[in-house]
Amino acid sequence: MTHLEQRLKNDLEKIRAKVAEQAVLVETALRNAVQAFQTGEHALAHTTVIHDHPINRNMRAIDRLCHSFIAVHLPSAGNLRLISAVIRVSIELERIGDYAVTIAREAVQLSTQPAGEIGRELERLAGETFLMLKQSCRAFNELNPEIARSTMLIADQMEHNLDMVYAQMMSSDQHQVVKDTFATFVVFTQLKRAADQAKNICEETVFAATGDQKVPKVYNILFVDETNSVASQMAEAVARNSFPNSARYSSAGKNPAAEIDPGLRQFLEMRLNKFEGHTSKITQITPQKLAEQTVVVSLQGPVSDYFPTLPFHTAALEWDIPDIDAVPPGGDNDMENLYREIALRINDLMFILRGEEAN
Repeated sequence: MTHLEQRLKNDLEKIRAKVAEQAVLVETALRNAVQAFQTGEHALAHTTVIHDHPINRNMRAIDRLCHSFIAVHLPSAGNLRLISAVIRVSIELERIGDYAVTIAREAVQLSTQPAGEIGRELERLAGETFLMLKQSCRAFNELNPEIARSTMLIADQMEHNLDMVYAQMMSSDQHQVVKDTFATFVVFTQLKRAADQAKNICEETVFAATGDQKVPKVYNILFVDETNSVASQMAEAVARNSFPNSARYSSAGKNPAAEIDPGLRQFLEMRLNKFEGHTSKITQITPQKLAEQTVVVSLQGPVSDYFPTLPFHTAALEWDIPDIDAVPPGGDNDMENLYREIALRINDLMFILRGEEAN
Protein backbone atom coordinates (compact mmCIF):
# COMPACT_ATOMS: atom_id res chain seq x y z
CA MET A 1 0.00 0.00 0.00
CA THR A 2 1.41 3.38 -1.04
CA HIS A 3 1.68 6.35 1.30
CA LEU A 4 -1.26 8.07 -0.42
CA GLU A 5 -3.41 4.94 -0.21
CA GLN A 6 -2.61 4.59 3.49
CA ARG A 7 -3.46 8.23 4.12
CA LEU A 8 -6.77 7.84 2.28
CA LYS A 9 -7.60 4.78 4.36
CA ASN A 10 -6.70 6.57 7.60
CA ASP A 11 -8.75 9.62 6.70
CA LEU A 12 -11.76 7.46 5.85
CA GLU A 13 -11.47 5.60 9.15
CA LYS A 14 -11.29 8.91 11.00
CA ILE A 15 -14.48 10.10 9.32
CA ARG A 16 -16.32 6.85 9.97
CA ALA A 17 -15.19 6.82 13.60
CA LYS A 18 -16.54 10.34 14.03
CA VAL A 19 -19.88 9.32 12.54
CA ALA A 20 -20.03 6.30 14.86
CA GLU A 21 -19.31 8.59 17.83
CA GLN A 22 -22.06 10.94 16.71
CA ALA A 23 -24.50 8.05 16.41
CA VAL A 24 -23.87 7.01 20.01
CA LEU A 25 -24.38 10.57 21.25
CA VAL A 26 -27.64 10.92 19.33
CA GLU A 27 -29.01 7.52 20.39
CA THR A 28 -28.25 8.35 24.00
CA ALA A 29 -29.88 11.77 23.73
CA LEU A 30 -33.09 10.37 22.26
CA ARG A 31 -33.35 7.59 24.86
CA ASN A 32 -32.71 10.02 27.71
CA ALA A 33 -35.24 12.52 26.38
CA VAL A 34 -37.98 9.91 26.13
CA GLN A 35 -37.13 8.54 29.57
CA ALA A 36 -37.35 12.04 31.01
CA PHE A 37 -40.75 12.53 29.38
CA GLN A 38 -42.05 9.19 30.66
CA THR A 39 -40.74 9.55 34.22
CA GLY A 40 -40.70 13.30 34.87
CA GLU A 41 -36.94 13.35 35.55
CA HIS A 42 -36.29 17.05 34.99
CA ALA A 43 -32.59 16.76 35.71
CA LEU A 44 -32.22 14.19 32.91
CA ALA A 45 -34.22 16.42 30.57
CA HIS A 46 -32.00 19.45 31.27
CA THR A 47 -28.87 17.32 30.85
CA THR A 48 -30.13 16.15 27.47
CA VAL A 49 -30.63 19.75 26.35
CA ILE A 50 -27.13 20.76 27.44
CA HIS A 51 -25.53 17.74 25.77
CA ASP A 52 -26.89 18.81 22.39
CA HIS A 53 -23.91 21.17 22.08
CA PRO A 54 -21.34 18.37 21.56
CA ILE A 55 -23.66 16.87 18.93
CA ASN A 56 -23.70 20.18 17.04
CA ARG A 57 -19.91 20.46 17.28
CA ASN A 58 -19.51 16.91 16.02
CA MET A 59 -21.65 17.69 12.99
CA ARG A 60 -19.43 20.62 12.11
CA ALA A 61 -16.32 18.49 12.65
CA ILE A 62 -17.66 15.76 10.32
CA ASP A 63 -18.46 18.41 7.72
CA ARG A 64 -14.89 19.77 7.89
CA LEU A 65 -13.37 16.28 7.66
CA CYS A 66 -15.48 15.43 4.60
CA HIS A 67 -14.65 18.61 2.73
CA SER A 68 -10.97 18.20 3.58
CA PHE A 69 -11.10 14.61 2.31
CA ILE A 70 -12.60 15.77 -0.99
CA ALA A 71 -10.00 18.52 -1.41
CA VAL A 72 -7.03 16.24 -0.63
CA HIS A 73 -8.03 12.96 -2.28
CA LEU A 74 -10.39 13.99 -5.10
CA PRO A 75 -12.38 10.79 -4.53
CA SER A 76 -14.37 8.98 -7.20
CA ALA A 77 -16.80 6.07 -7.42
CA GLY A 78 -17.30 4.31 -4.08
CA ASN A 79 -15.35 6.75 -1.92
CA LEU A 80 -17.20 9.72 -3.38
CA ARG A 81 -20.54 8.03 -2.75
CA LEU A 82 -19.47 7.31 0.83
CA ILE A 83 -18.43 10.89 1.56
CA SER A 84 -21.61 12.23 -0.02
CA ALA A 85 -23.63 9.85 2.15
CA VAL A 86 -21.66 10.78 5.30
CA ILE A 87 -22.47 14.47 4.82
CA ARG A 88 -26.19 13.72 4.58
CA VAL A 89 -26.16 11.20 7.44
CA SER A 90 -24.40 13.74 9.65
CA ILE A 91 -27.21 16.22 9.02
CA GLU A 92 -29.84 13.56 9.72
CA LEU A 93 -28.19 12.59 13.01
CA GLU A 94 -28.00 16.22 14.08
CA ARG A 95 -31.71 16.63 13.37
CA ILE A 96 -32.49 13.63 15.56
CA GLY A 97 -30.48 15.34 18.28
CA ASP A 98 -32.71 18.39 17.84
CA TYR A 99 -35.80 16.19 18.16
CA ALA A 100 -34.38 14.83 21.42
CA VAL A 101 -33.97 18.39 22.71
CA THR A 102 -37.60 19.19 21.86
CA ILE A 103 -38.80 16.07 23.69
CA ALA A 104 -36.64 16.97 26.69
CA ARG A 105 -38.02 20.51 26.81
CA GLU A 106 -41.57 19.15 26.66
CA ALA A 107 -40.72 16.80 29.54
CA VAL A 108 -39.89 19.77 31.76
CA GLN A 109 -43.23 21.44 30.96
CA LEU A 110 -45.35 18.31 31.49
CA SER A 111 -47.50 18.23 34.61
CA THR A 112 -48.57 14.57 34.38
CA GLN A 113 -46.75 11.75 32.63
CA PRO A 114 -48.69 9.91 29.90
CA ALA A 115 -50.49 6.83 31.22
CA GLY A 116 -52.96 4.21 30.06
CA GLU A 117 -53.29 3.50 26.35
CA ILE A 118 -51.42 6.66 25.33
CA GLY A 119 -48.53 5.71 27.62
CA ARG A 120 -48.39 2.25 26.09
CA GLU A 121 -48.48 3.67 22.57
CA LEU A 122 -45.65 6.02 23.47
CA GLU A 123 -43.63 3.08 24.77
CA ARG A 124 -44.30 1.12 21.60
CA LEU A 125 -43.47 3.95 19.21
CA ALA A 126 -40.34 4.85 21.17
CA GLY A 127 -39.19 1.22 21.07
CA GLU A 128 -39.67 1.01 17.31
CA THR A 129 -37.85 4.31 16.82
CA PHE A 130 -34.92 3.24 19.02
CA LEU A 131 -34.67 -0.03 17.08
CA MET A 132 -34.71 1.75 13.74
CA LEU A 133 -32.09 4.26 14.83
CA LYS A 134 -29.78 1.62 16.30
CA GLN A 135 -30.02 -0.64 13.27
CA SER A 136 -29.69 2.19 10.77
CA CYS A 137 -26.52 3.44 12.48
CA ARG A 138 -25.15 -0.10 12.57
CA ALA A 139 -25.97 -0.58 8.89
CA PHE A 140 -24.17 2.63 7.96
CA ASN A 141 -21.17 1.89 10.16
CA GLU A 142 -20.82 -1.55 8.53
CA LEU A 143 -22.01 -0.36 5.09
CA ASN A 144 -24.47 -3.25 5.18
CA PRO A 145 -27.32 -2.74 2.66
CA GLU A 146 -29.20 -5.86 3.86
CA ILE A 147 -29.57 -4.50 7.41
CA ALA A 148 -30.55 -1.13 5.94
CA ARG A 149 -33.27 -2.58 3.72
CA SER A 150 -34.74 -4.70 6.51
CA THR A 151 -34.77 -1.70 8.86
CA MET A 152 -36.66 0.43 6.34
CA LEU A 153 -39.52 -2.06 6.44
CA ILE A 154 -40.22 -1.07 10.07
CA ALA A 155 -41.15 2.44 8.95
CA ASP A 156 -43.89 1.33 6.57
CA GLN A 157 -46.54 0.76 9.24
CA MET A 158 -45.47 3.52 11.62
CA GLU A 159 -47.26 6.36 9.85
CA HIS A 160 -50.62 4.61 9.98
CA ASN A 161 -50.10 3.71 13.63
CA LEU A 162 -49.37 7.36 14.36
CA ASP A 163 -52.60 8.42 12.66
CA MET A 164 -54.47 6.10 15.00
CA VAL A 165 -52.68 7.61 18.00
CA TYR A 166 -53.62 11.15 16.94
CA ALA A 167 -57.27 10.15 16.61
CA GLN A 168 -57.22 8.48 20.01
CA MET A 169 -55.61 11.48 21.70
CA MET A 170 -58.32 13.76 20.36
CA SER A 171 -61.21 11.49 21.35
CA SER A 172 -60.13 9.56 24.46
CA ASP A 173 -60.99 10.29 28.08
CA GLN A 174 -57.27 10.86 28.72
CA HIS A 175 -57.57 14.38 27.30
CA GLN A 176 -56.11 15.89 30.51
CA VAL A 177 -55.14 19.51 30.29
CA VAL A 178 -54.57 21.06 26.90
CA LYS A 179 -50.89 21.71 27.60
CA ASP A 180 -50.16 18.06 28.43
CA THR A 181 -52.12 16.83 25.43
CA PHE A 182 -50.20 19.16 23.15
CA ALA A 183 -46.88 18.11 24.68
CA THR A 184 -47.65 14.44 24.13
CA PHE A 185 -48.70 15.19 20.56
CA VAL A 186 -45.36 16.94 19.97
CA VAL A 187 -43.40 13.99 21.37
CA PHE A 188 -45.17 11.49 19.13
CA THR A 189 -44.41 13.74 16.16
CA GLN A 190 -40.72 14.07 17.09
CA LEU A 191 -40.37 10.31 17.45
CA LYS A 192 -41.96 9.80 14.04
CA ARG A 193 -39.54 12.34 12.56
CA ALA A 194 -36.63 10.55 14.21
CA ALA A 195 -37.80 7.29 12.64
CA ASP A 196 -38.02 9.05 9.25
CA GLN A 197 -34.42 10.23 9.63
CA ALA A 198 -33.35 6.69 10.56
CA LYS A 199 -34.97 5.47 7.36
CA ASN A 200 -33.04 8.15 5.46
CA ILE A 201 -29.81 6.85 7.01
CA CYS A 202 -30.70 3.39 5.73
CA GLU A 203 -31.25 4.80 2.25
CA GLU A 204 -27.85 6.52 2.40
CA THR A 205 -26.32 3.21 3.46
CA VAL A 206 -27.75 1.44 0.42
CA PHE A 207 -26.51 4.27 -1.81
CA ALA A 208 -23.00 4.29 -0.34
CA ALA A 209 -22.66 0.50 -0.48
CA THR A 210 -24.30 -0.25 -3.83
CA GLY A 211 -24.89 3.00 -5.70
CA ASP A 212 -28.66 2.35 -5.73
CA GLN A 213 -30.54 5.58 -5.20
CA LYS A 214 -33.77 6.09 -3.29
CA VAL A 215 -36.79 4.69 -5.09
CA PRO A 216 -39.26 7.51 -5.84
CA LYS A 217 -42.31 7.46 -3.61
CA VAL A 218 -45.52 6.06 -5.05
CA TYR A 219 -48.50 8.14 -3.92
CA ASN A 220 -52.11 7.09 -3.27
CA ILE A 221 -54.74 9.36 -4.81
CA LEU A 222 -58.51 8.99 -4.34
CA PHE A 223 -61.00 10.82 -6.60
CA VAL A 224 -64.54 11.33 -5.27
CA ASP A 225 -67.82 12.80 -6.47
CA GLU A 226 -71.53 12.15 -5.98
CA THR A 227 -72.21 9.21 -8.31
CA ASN A 228 -68.79 7.86 -9.33
CA SER A 229 -70.14 7.42 -12.85
CA VAL A 230 -68.52 10.26 -14.84
CA ALA A 231 -65.89 12.70 -13.54
CA SER A 232 -64.24 10.66 -10.77
CA GLN A 233 -64.13 7.63 -13.08
CA MET A 234 -62.57 9.74 -15.82
CA ALA A 235 -60.01 11.20 -13.39
CA GLU A 236 -58.98 7.74 -12.21
CA ALA A 237 -58.68 6.45 -15.79
CA VAL A 238 -56.76 9.48 -17.08
CA ALA A 239 -54.34 9.48 -14.14
CA ARG A 240 -53.69 5.75 -14.45
CA ASN A 241 -53.10 6.07 -18.18
CA SER A 242 -50.89 9.20 -18.02
CA PHE A 243 -48.88 8.50 -14.84
CA PRO A 244 -49.02 4.75 -14.19
CA ASN A 245 -45.77 4.58 -12.21
CA SER A 246 -46.18 7.65 -10.02
CA ALA A 247 -49.22 6.75 -7.95
CA ARG A 248 -51.97 4.28 -7.18
CA TYR A 249 -55.39 5.65 -8.13
CA SER A 250 -58.95 4.88 -7.03
CA SER A 251 -62.35 6.56 -7.13
CA ALA A 252 -65.62 6.40 -5.20
CA GLY A 253 -69.01 8.08 -4.97
CA LYS A 254 -71.18 9.21 -2.09
CA ASN A 255 -74.27 7.77 -3.78
CA PRO A 256 -72.81 5.69 -6.61
CA ALA A 257 -74.82 4.96 -9.72
CA ALA A 258 -75.63 1.37 -10.57
CA GLU A 259 -73.18 1.52 -13.47
CA ILE A 260 -70.70 3.81 -15.16
CA ASP A 261 -72.21 6.28 -17.62
CA PRO A 262 -72.37 4.44 -21.01
CA GLY A 263 -71.26 7.57 -22.88
CA LEU A 264 -68.19 7.88 -20.66
CA ARG A 265 -67.33 4.22 -21.11
CA GLN A 266 -67.56 4.53 -24.89
CA PHE A 267 -65.54 7.76 -24.90
CA LEU A 268 -62.73 6.37 -22.72
CA GLU A 269 -62.56 3.11 -24.66
CA MET A 270 -61.94 5.16 -27.80
CA ARG A 271 -59.69 7.80 -26.16
CA LEU A 272 -57.53 5.42 -24.10
CA ASN A 273 -57.93 2.29 -26.24
CA LYS A 274 -59.25 0.42 -23.22
CA PHE A 275 -61.22 1.14 -20.08
CA GLU A 276 -62.14 -1.13 -17.21
CA GLY A 277 -64.00 0.29 -14.24
CA HIS A 278 -66.83 -0.13 -11.80
CA THR A 279 -68.55 2.19 -9.35
CA SER A 280 -67.54 2.18 -5.68
CA LYS A 281 -69.16 3.61 -2.57
CA ILE A 282 -67.49 5.97 -0.12
CA THR A 283 -68.62 3.83 2.80
CA GLN A 284 -66.58 0.92 1.45
CA ILE A 285 -63.38 2.84 2.17
CA THR A 286 -62.07 1.68 5.54
CA PRO A 287 -60.33 4.08 7.96
CA GLN A 288 -57.05 2.29 7.25
CA LYS A 289 -57.43 2.68 3.49
CA LEU A 290 -58.32 6.35 3.91
CA ALA A 291 -55.24 6.86 6.09
CA GLU A 292 -53.12 5.44 3.27
CA GLN A 293 -54.26 8.15 0.82
CA THR A 294 -51.81 10.93 0.06
CA VAL A 295 -54.49 13.13 -1.48
CA VAL A 296 -58.28 12.99 -1.68
CA VAL A 297 -59.56 14.96 -4.68
CA SER A 298 -63.20 16.02 -4.81
CA LEU A 299 -64.56 16.79 -8.26
CA GLN A 300 -67.93 17.87 -6.91
CA GLY A 301 -68.23 20.00 -3.78
CA PRO A 302 -66.08 20.08 -0.63
CA VAL A 303 -64.18 17.01 0.51
CA SER A 304 -65.90 17.35 3.90
CA ASP A 305 -69.16 16.28 2.20
CA TYR A 306 -67.57 12.88 1.68
CA PHE A 307 -65.20 12.61 4.65
CA PRO A 308 -66.04 14.91 7.61
CA THR A 309 -62.59 14.23 9.08
CA LEU A 310 -59.45 13.31 7.16
CA PRO A 311 -56.49 11.45 8.66
CA PHE A 312 -53.59 13.59 9.81
CA HIS A 313 -51.35 12.82 6.81
CA THR A 314 -54.00 13.01 4.08
CA ALA A 315 -54.38 16.22 2.07
CA ALA A 316 -57.58 17.42 0.35
CA LEU A 317 -58.06 19.12 -3.02
CA GLU A 318 -61.34 20.38 -4.47
CA TRP A 319 -61.76 20.54 -8.23
CA ASP A 320 -65.34 21.72 -8.64
CA ILE A 321 -66.24 20.53 -12.14
CA PRO A 322 -69.66 21.94 -13.16
CA ASP A 323 -72.43 19.75 -14.57
CA ILE A 324 -70.35 16.61 -14.43
CA ASP A 325 -73.39 14.35 -14.25
CA ALA A 326 -75.33 16.21 -16.92
CA VAL A 327 -73.39 15.16 -20.01
CA PRO A 328 -76.02 14.36 -22.65
CA PRO A 329 -75.95 11.04 -24.51
CA GLY A 330 -73.60 11.33 -27.43
CA GLY A 331 -72.19 14.59 -26.13
CA ASP A 332 -68.67 13.90 -27.35
CA ASN A 333 -67.66 17.56 -27.26
CA ASP A 334 -68.71 17.81 -23.62
CA MET A 335 -66.81 14.62 -22.84
CA GLU A 336 -63.74 15.94 -24.62
CA ASN A 337 -63.90 19.24 -22.73
CA LEU A 338 -64.28 17.37 -19.44
CA TYR A 339 -61.36 15.13 -20.37
CA ARG A 340 -59.09 18.07 -21.16
CA GLU A 341 -59.93 19.94 -17.96
CA ILE A 342 -59.36 16.89 -15.77
CA ALA A 343 -56.17 15.91 -17.62
CA LEU A 344 -54.75 19.40 -17.14
CA ARG A 345 -55.45 19.34 -13.40
CA ILE A 346 -53.94 15.87 -13.07
CA ASN A 347 -50.81 16.99 -14.91
CA ASP A 348 -50.45 19.92 -12.51
CA LEU A 349 -50.97 17.70 -9.46
CA MET A 350 -48.47 15.05 -10.53
CA PHE A 351 -45.87 17.68 -11.40
CA ILE A 352 -46.24 19.09 -7.88
CA LEU A 353 -45.89 15.62 -6.33
CA ARG A 354 -43.16 14.18 -8.53
CA GLY A 355 -41.80 17.04 -10.62
CA GLU A 356 -40.23 16.13 -13.96
CA GLU A 357 -39.89 12.52 -12.79
CA ALA A 358 -43.67 12.02 -12.96
CA ASN A 359 -44.40 9.11 -15.28
